Amino acid sequence: MREFLVEITTTVPEGTSQDEVERRRAAEAVRAKELAATGNLARLWRPVGELRSIGIWRAEDEKELHEKVLGTLPLRPWMTLTVTPLQSHPNDPGRADA
Repeated sequence: MREFLVEITTTVPEGTSQDEVERRRAAEAVRAKELAATGNLARLWRPVGELRSIGIWRAEDEKELHEKVLGTLPLRPWMTLTVTPLQSHPNDPGRADA
């Protein structure tokens, strides 16, 4: 699988009930665990003091990433994404092919 750096900003639409927000957030946590178990979600961070996430996600290609991985997130309709395809750096101490 290829790796992608994904920056996610989630904006709850005005007028959305707190119950709906909580329902989607709970479902999001469940889905994130499922995607981690399949290897699609490798790491996820939240910058200090910010309401956005940065993560390493995996998929066969960018189309699969959008359709079958990120597109399955319950909060996806409220998300703005920036996706950057990654490749190994020759000096990466964690390279699998080193």
